[in-house]
Amino acid sequence: MGLKIKKGDQIMVIAGRDRGKHGKVIQTIPADRTVIVDGVNVVTKHQRPRAATRATPATQTGIIKKPAPLDISKVALICPRCDKPSRVGHELEPSGEKIRICKRCGSPVDAS
Repeated sequence: MGLKIKKGDQIMVIAGRDRGKHGKVIQTIPADRTVIVDGVNVVTKHQRPRAATRATPATQTGIIKKPAPLDISKVALICPRCDKPSRVGHELEPSGEKIRICKRCGSPVDAS
């Protein structure tokens, strides 16, 4: 089953230590039901220096801050029309296309 939140959506964190923060979805991981959000759930990683080879370039070293995955249940989509966090539903258009809709106001949600 696919996720109701897609890459590029604006979301709000509704649970956890980053509750209330807003951000844009960078990546979705459907197998784990998680999303990576820009500027939310930032963790510190201590990266060892690695030698560059022809196959792999040199990686950034030192202390790196990067966003970690968040469970899909901890985020809510922000509707572009009503500008509030809401649940996502699906409707079939007369052409047979399946679209996402905001459960709060009923307007279509586009992934922009």
